[in-house]
Amino acid sequence: MKQAEKIKTPRLGYLYVVIAALLWAISGSSAKFLFHSGVSPFQLVQLRLTISTGLLFLVLLIWRRNLMRIKQGDLFYFVFFGAVVMAAVQFTYLFAISKINVAAAILLQYLAPVFIAIYSFVFAKEKPGLITILSIAGAITGCYLVVGAYNLNLFSLNKTGIIAGILSAIAFAWYSVHGEYGMRKYDPVTVLFFALLFAAITWNVLHPPLEAFFHTRSLLQWGLIFYIGIFGTVIPFGFYFEGINLIRSTRASITGTLEPISAAAISYFFLNEILEPLQMAGGIMVIAAIILLQFKVEYDDKTPDLVRTQNLEKSDK
Repeated sequence: MKQAEKIKTPRLGYLYVVIAALLWAISGSSAKFLFHSGVSPFQLVQLRLTISTGLLFLVLLIWRRNLMRIKQGDLFYFVFFGAVVMAAVQFTYLFAISKINVAAAILLQYLAPVFIAIYSFVFAKEKPGLITILSIAGAITGCYLVVGAYNLNLFSLNKTGIIAGILSAIAFAWYSVHGEYGMRKYDPVTVLFFALLFAAITWNVLHPPLEAFFHTRSLLQWGLIFYIGIFGTVIPFGFYFEGINLIRSTRASITGTLEPISAAAISYFFLNEILEPLQMAGGIMVIAAIILLQFKVEYDDKTPDLVRTQNLEKSDK
């Protein structure tokens, strides 16, 4: 029985991450449809954060109240993490989608591990290895192709959307690095709840409070808005965290690259967004670079254990 569970558990982990990636991909295409129908990125970020925070609050209030408790000394961390970092992640991501292709916007955000590697080199003084250098070069080249910068008419490119996409990657890298501190002390759901809560407060201050809720919209629009707030935010994060619990976070990150691939297919069929062959090649390069970086992270994590085992074997001899 135990052996069957061991075989089953990793499969469930991968399944959870795949579901999360698909839900996020549909969310991105849904957001683009809403932008085409007159909803602004400012309104949608307010709607998404407010709805997802409200839903998560109700769920935790009914089933897991203990997850809404934090130490007073960590309050500043959560305020900053939510009001600045999460608020920036959500807005730059949606704003990029409003300006450029959904798949291109998501691929740009997937450059986050590259910025983490650059951060480690510049500020943490970690010497990059050959794999890291190749991954960064591949990701940058792929990014160049994805946004269509090879086009001779550079002035026709949507520079605002491209900058927003790059900023979303930087913000997500920031989120990933600083989120580790909270997750070492608290349940991931606790970190997510307070990040969403303070981000929602931020976007109800920067944008008139609840203004986005007082517009006349069609049933389809409201359906997509609630999809993004619930199935595009709270539920996929829940699946993703469950996946990480069953498989390594590195493998979860690699599996999560299904998101931009799915987004490209969905936006092609439902939004008529077409990626040129060179853009698709660039997307493949970005995904390959991220996978290569993640494999390096997994190898580096295992290396100390391997060295420790070898030393023990030598000492036994």
